[in-house]
Amino acid sequence: MNLDRLRGFAVPAAEDICDPRSAILYALGVGAGLGAIDEQHLLFERDLEVLPTMALVLGTPGFWPMAGELGWDWPRILHGEQSLRLLRPLELGQLVHGRIEIGDVADKGPGKAALVRAKRTLMTPTDLVIAEMEEIWVLRGAGGFGGPRDLPGQMATTMPDEPAHALLDLPTAINQALLYRLTGDRNPLHVDAGTAASAGFDRPVLHGLATMGLVSRALVHLCCGGQAALLTGMSARFTAPVWPGETVRTEIWRDGDNILFRASISDRSVVVMDGGRACVAGF
Repeated sequence: MNLDRLRGFAVPAAEDICDPRSAILYALGVGAGLGAIDEQHLLFERDLEVLPTMALVLGTPGFWPMAGELGWDWPRILHGEQSLRLLRPLELGQLVHGRIEIGDVADKGPGKAALVRAKRTLMTPTDLVIAEMEEIWVLRGAGGFGGPRDLPGQMATTMPDEPAHALLDLPTAINQALLYRLTGDRNPLHVDAGTAASAGFDRPVLHGLATMGLVSRALVHLCCGGQAALLTGMSARFTAPVWPGETVRTEIWRDGDNILFRASISDRSVVVMDGGRACVAGF
């Protein structure tokens, strides 16, 4: 990885309107309405609620690591971690704009991965902060440029060694990635078999943020009594891909004031999101 090129790159700013159509499209993109649970409040204009994780697709230029100026081997890039903290609820009809700042970089060594942390802020037109997000990208094979081995930050969350206090299974559709990409992430990895093969996957995979949005729905039902606005934050590591059409199981543990979660594919005994923490208003 060329560190000077990265430091000189500015991720384009973007703006969006959080309108009913885009809110419903986002909810469909993360699987709302597929299961047996009533989610009309996420899909019908009357009394429509916005999923908090919609902040992840607003005010962003999309999959910016594809930018030619960076020169990255983007099909081999993995989304490693993601966090979201909402300072105020998303409001329907609201104009929002976002900016992304590239932060810490780590070098796992020659032939190994480079890690890049980026921070994104979503704001109102008067610069009131709506949400703060952090993402970590894993650039496979891009190490060896001489940076520090690890990113600074908190220790990874250790999951409890006991049965989950509650769980919920939610399905995805065969065309889930095709639908989710209409929210802004047009990375061909999620639609084109050739691109997926070049990245080392048997077939196109579901977007990590689509999985995160689906898990947010599970958290809303498990921890918030179905009220989406009560979910004010979540973070997790992406540990394995989800194939469109699979059912994702979300397990939660209540630990004092903390809610810990993990997501897995029971049919394959594979954990797809781990080390999860969620924040619920009033909890």
